[in-house]
Amino acid sequence: MKVITFILSLVISASAFASDENPAKALLLDMAKAVHTRNFDASFVVVKGQAMEPYRWLHAKQGDIELEHLSLLNGAGLEMVRVNDHVTYFEPHSEPYSVKTDSIAGPIPEVLFKDIERLSAHYDFVLGGKGRIAGRSAQLVRIESKDEFKFNYWIWLDTESSLLLKSAYVNHKGEMLEQLQLTHISVTEQPAPLLLEMQNRDFPTPLPVSEIDNESTGTAVNNWKIGWLPDGFKLLKSDRHKLDLNNELTDYYLYSDGFVEVSVFVQRPLPGKRPSGALSSGATTIYVHNSGSFDVSVVGNIPAMTAKAIAESVARPL
Repeated sequence: MKVITFILSLVISASAFASDENPAKALLLDMAKAVHTRNFDASFVVVKGQAMEPYRWLHAKQGDIELEHLSLLNGAGLEMVRVNDHVTYFEPHSEPYSVKTDSIAGPIPEVLFKDIERLSAHYDFVLGGKGRIAGRSAQLVRIESKDEFKFNYWIWLDTESSLLLKSAYVNHKGEMLEQLQLTHISVTEQPAPLLLEMQNRDFPTPLPVSEIDNESTGTAVNNWKIGWLPDGFKLLKSDRHKLDLNNELTDYYLYSDGFVEVSVFVQRPLPGKRPSGALSSGATTIYVHNSGSFDVSVVGNIPAMTAKAIAESVARPL
């Protein structure tokens, strides 16, 4: 009897241990590892309503050197190059510049290529069904917000390589607002020639963060009180600078919960009375609030009701 009891206790303990292992989270961690270690050449499109942006994405690992290249293929183009923790941006009509960072600021949330454990306090990781994306077997993993103030994010992973095949911002009705879809991916033993050539190129010396925005005229952190933000959002940056659009001086605040970034702009009212309201493009919301004595603009991949609540919470400090 004691033997049976002992065996049962082992089974129960093993079951409890297994239940603590989240298979969805494990798959996301596998993807983060794969995207830093595999050689691949991929093409994808970002779809926002009727608009579509095509990209080419290459990655390679050569010994201790990690190489990455992301380029926007439409219009004047945009090219981003990473060699380990050195990222260079080539933008139209401006001189190239480099920053010291371990990830490219592209259309895929950077946290997906790192340790997603930091999201656990505010998001759940849920295993979905299997399907077929870009001719490859895919497993759906859902990153679901624990409250209604943020969108969910769904990811389809290649079951063979663990690389991303498709992703989408999804509202709480299950509607896809913005999608990223791979149209081609090739996983190879050898790096693409373009990446090997990058090792012989000279790139600008990385700029200190304070020099990247040369219009900045100082911190704005104490100029305004943002009275409400969804749980988990913390201030990353604040400054005062002139907007390129209208040359108006604005106080700028950047917040993030580790997954989504939200920008808040506060400035004097522009001429002409305009009602408050929201505009949306894909998952991106722009909410402009006219308080009378100042205007607030909130921009981010968040629901309109969230942007509205943030904008209306801005007040002058007491």
